[in-house]
Parts: sequence; C-alpha cells; structure tokens
Amino acid sequence: MSASPAETPTTPSPPWRDALKVYLEPATLRMLALGFSAGLPLLLVLGTLSFRLREAGIDRTTIGYLSWVGLAYGFKWVWAPLVDRLPLPPLTTLLGRRRGWLLLAQCVVIAGLIGMALNDPRLGLTPLIWCALLVAFGSATQDIALDAFRIESAETRKQAALAAAYQTGYRLAMIWAGAGVLWVAAWAEVAPAAAVTGAAAYQNGAWKTAYLVMAASMAVGVITVLLSPEPVPRVLPKAKNAAEWLQSVLVEPFADFIRRYKWQAVLILSLIAIYRISDVVMGIMANPFYVDMGFTKDEVASVSKIYGVIMTLVGAFVGGVLSMRLGVMRVLMLGAVLSAASNLLFAWLASRGHDLTALIAVVSADNLAGGIASAAFIAYLSSLTNISYSATQYALFSSLMLLLPKFIAGYSGVFVDAYGYSTFFVATALLGVPVLALVALASRMTAITRPADRQ
Repeated sequence: MSASPAETPTTPSPPWRDALKVYLEPATLRMLALGFSAGLPLLLVLGTLSFRLREAGIDRTTIGYLSWVGLAYGFKWVWAPLVDRLPLPPLTTLLGRRRGWLLLAQCVVIAGLIGMALNDPRLGLTPLIWCALLVAFGSATQDIALDAFRIESAETRKQAALAAAYQTGYRLAMIWAGAGVLWVAAWAEVAPAAAVTGAAAYQNGAWKTAYLVMAASMAVGVITVLLSPEPVPRVLPKAKNAAEWLQSVLVEPFADFIRRYKWQAVLILSLIAIYRISDVVMGIMANPFYVDMGFTKDEVASVSKIYGVIMTLVGAFVGGVLSMRLGVMRVLMLGAVLSAASNLLFAWLASRGHDLTALIAVVSADNLAGGIASAAFIAYLSSLTNISYSATQYALFSSLMLLLPKFIAGYSGVFVDAYGYSTFFVATALLGVPVLALVALASRMTAITRPADRQ
C-alpha cells in the first residue's frame, strides 16, 4: 500500500518523548490561544444561537434555515487570495501581513458579537441576522489568516502537534461559547414569576450579558496576536501588470493544487467535502433538542463544561500524538468511524427524555470523537498545502469542508419536524458511511511531498 500525501514512508517515527515535548514549544502554545480565538465565534452564530432562538419561541424550521449564516465559512475561499497577498496599511507595516489580517478580523468579530448582544430576536430577526453575518464573515477571515499563520510557523512534521494545540484551543472556546455562555445567561437571569413559562420566560437581558462577555473573551486572541512574532515573510515576485497579479493571486493557488495532485485532486476534494458532514448536520439541531428535552441552561452548560472539556482535551491530545506515531490517515479513519457512531448515541438519548446521566455519557463520547477526528483532519489538510499559497489553499479546503454540510443542515429543522429527533440522528450517522470509503481510497494515494519541504 502506498503512502498518503499526509505521510511519507522515509520519515521515521519520533520517540515518544520528542513527540510529547513539541506541545511545550512556544509556537504550539501560541496556537492554543489563537485556536481559542478562532473557535469562539462559531457556536455563537450557530449552536448557541439556536438555543437562544428556540428559547425565544422561534420555530425549528426557521432555526434550520438561519444556520445558513454559517455558509460564510463555506465561501471564504472567495476572499482568501486577498488575505493571502493583500497588505493592510498600516497594520501590515506594524504587525506583518498575517498578524495584521488576524487583528482586523478579530475586531470585526467583536463588533458583530456586541451587535448580537444588543438585539432581541422577539422584536425582529433581521438585525440579529445581519450581526451574525458580520461575526461569521470576521470569523471566516480570521480562519484564513490563522491557518496560514499556523502552517508557516512550523515544518510539516510538527503540523499534527500544532493542529492538536489549535484544536484544543478551538474546542475549549466552543465549550466556553456553548456551555459558558449558557452558564452566564443563566446566572444573569432574574427569577421569573411562577406562572410564566415557555417563550414568555425568555430574558433577553441575560443573553445580552452573555454575548457581551463572549465579545470580551476575544481579548485572548487579540493579546496573542500582539505578542506573537510574525512568521518569516516570503518574498513574493512583483507582478508586471494587473493581469499578472490577478493570475498569481486568484488562479495560481488553485492551479498549483491541480498540477500537483492531478486526478487525485477529485478524490481529495471529495473527502474534504464530506468528512465532517455527520457532525455539522447534526450540530444545528443539538441545542433545540436539549431545549425540547427539558434540559436547562445550567444542566447543558455543566455537562459540556466539565465532561465535554475533559473529553475534548483527551480527544485532541490523543489525535495529535497518534497522528505523529501512527500516521494521519489511520487516525483520520478512526475519527470518521467515531464521529458517525456518536450520532447514534443522540438517537438513544432522544428515547430517554430528560436523563442527565445519559446526557453526560453522550456529550462525553461526542466530544472525544470530535477531538480525535479534528486533530487528524487539520493535520491532513495542512499536509496538502503549498506554503507559497498557504492561506488560499487551506481556505479552499476548509471552505469545502463546510459548504455541503452547512447547506444540508439548513433543512435539518424541516426534517426534525417531519420525522422526529431519533430518525434525524440516525440519518446523520448514515451520512458518515461514504466518508469511510473515501478515507480508505485516499490512504492508497501515492505520497506527494509538500513543496515547502523540497526547498
């Protein structure tokens, strides 16, 4: 069996001690903090927002359609070439190209979160949606710059560790944006009258406080950007005219990928397009499911914050170490199996009703699977990029990863209303079956070394 693009047969496995020491290096620790900044906005415009909207009395079908706000992540490849090459005076002069774009994107996210805090969905969804779109656009732009920053910060053999640190920070932020925001909102609530139930008990002031706290939490990323060194800038050849500049910025990054992988590019892109489909489609209805099952904000927050954090850390750590020792493709297959299987546990949970012990078990297993799969997947995507076009090519990969799943997820509310939660969760697990076949095929591909490694 030939090696995959993510693995080269001539590279010996490092000793366990060296594989673990990489997690204490400055570049890895920076990626932990920047991963937190990247992960924070996602749930605030998707999962957590769906909890907030359902609690406010918004129907499931509308919530499903509103998840299309997340399609901004699926189209970030459109402006990725600008982030990759376009300077931002004076930010580029002061911070460098990567850090300048990172800081700008983080400021956009903060502004959007403040806007979401100040709008009440019961008075109209349009202002809230526009602010959510602003957060999604800023977050997607941050992802573009951060992926390039990460790829350019270390050689290929350390990318799995950086990916694991990034994923750990990302998942911690998702816990904070998922569990933490619920805890803050619950803490900020005032005791309602005994007769007030359902949507009438919704307290927008509590959610306002929670979203303002989330906006303040973006300071973790801002401070890290200001204190981090800029990766060594690559000297880019000057274009002779506008047409040549457009060719190098918009066309060449994609043409380079096709030239390197030829027909195998179709297989790679197909795998990327559906690898996380089970998780993404299911995730949109997870929080409305918790609300409809009668779980309180405190219960969901506590389970996610304690058991979810522990299993996420374990999953990301195990995924990173196993990727370095056993190879990315083997862990990629393991992650695909676990991600699909964990959705079946949600179908089981739907039959249990309000069962806190069952919720703990399901959330723990789901976070463990997600941590393993994500660490391996990020390392795989990183191995495919040409460092000369790292931002643009990685944006293409990560956009493709979300485009189809997010589109399908928009109909999740319609599906749940028609067939119920149990059938929905089983269906999302079955969506992961084709992923297993694509990972198996991709594992047989001929190894192609990253261009940066041949220099």
